[in-house]
Amino acid sequence: MRCIPRAPGKITTQDLCERLRQAEFTVTLRTLQRDLNELSAVFPLTVDDRNKPFGWSWQRDAQSFDLPGLQLDEALMLTMVEQQLQNQLPPSTLAALTPYFQSAAKTLANTQTRGNAKAWLNKARTIPATQPLLAPVIAPVCQQTIYQALMCDQQLSLHYRKRAARQVTVYGTVHPLSVVQRGGVVYLVCLFADYQDIRFLPLHRVEKAEMLHLPSRVPKGFSIDAYIATGAFGVGAGDTISLTAIFSAAAGEHLLESRLSTDQTVTELDDGRLTLRATVPNTKQLCWWLLGLGDGVEVIGPKALRQQMKESAERMHALYA
Repeated sequence: MRCIPRAPGKITTQDLCERLRQAEFTVTLRTLQRDLNELSAVFPLTVDDRNKPFGWSWQRDAQSFDLPGLQLDEALMLTMVEQQLQNQLPPSTLAALTPYFQSAAKTLANTQTRGNAKAWLNKARTIPATQPLLAPVIAPVCQQTIYQALMCDQQLSLHYRKRAARQVTVYGTVHPLSVVQRGGVVYLVCLFADYQDIRFLPLHRVEKAEMLHLPSRVPKGFSIDAYIATGAFGVGAGDTISLTAIFSAAAGEHLLESRLSTDQTVTELDDGRLTLRATVPNTKQLCWWLLGLGDGVEVIGPKALRQQMKESAERMHALYA
């Protein structure tokens, strides 16, 4: 029964016989056919008899069947996967896992269930390092179409509404390259038509998506990790800087345990402040982080970054003056 795939996949009785033989279960084809017919009266099994050889499969929406049933630790793992990876799984994988998610929820919801695994769901949380924002709503059908095209390397046609725009922009040819989740926002990294520059679109602004069933174009040597490292999402950049900054004790103590870089050095001053030196990527995210520390940090170098921080502080002062 573990060898039988979920619809639309299927397996013939001949193939099942061969797999059983390899597993050292000797059974005749006639016995297997009889057993399958009897099992289909109890379990959600179906046979495709439109063409020979006939093929057996689990019904598409059938609850997962496990021998033995899901253990608490397995149910816990599946529930946490469902919570954390919804936007990072391809639709076919998500659909295949849905029956297991349902079984996990049923196992954990059992009023007779007792154990540390069930209680763990109320004992573990992930807190974002920045101000938490509610995730924008993505149209499920659009997301599924985009993910399917990405998985199959197919072109897309998108109806996209830019921020505050009254009219929808139609991108007739979109070549999907990757999806990136940053905070609560999911982005599609892609190419437009015959253009060479890589762009990214927030999925929640896509109002209509159609897979064109044409092969998509991928730049030679494209790597999503390398693209992120260019600083496209403010996470990394090709160039680095030697940051020198003085932190108050309260603002900088955590850097003694969570370092900015592998070459970071920290020196304590006579007044308790900390002088930090580290080689870091030059990104907007770095600036936002430094500005978020307010008067808890003074950037000493490089000069360009110090000037940038000074101008930001002057503009803030003008606003609050």
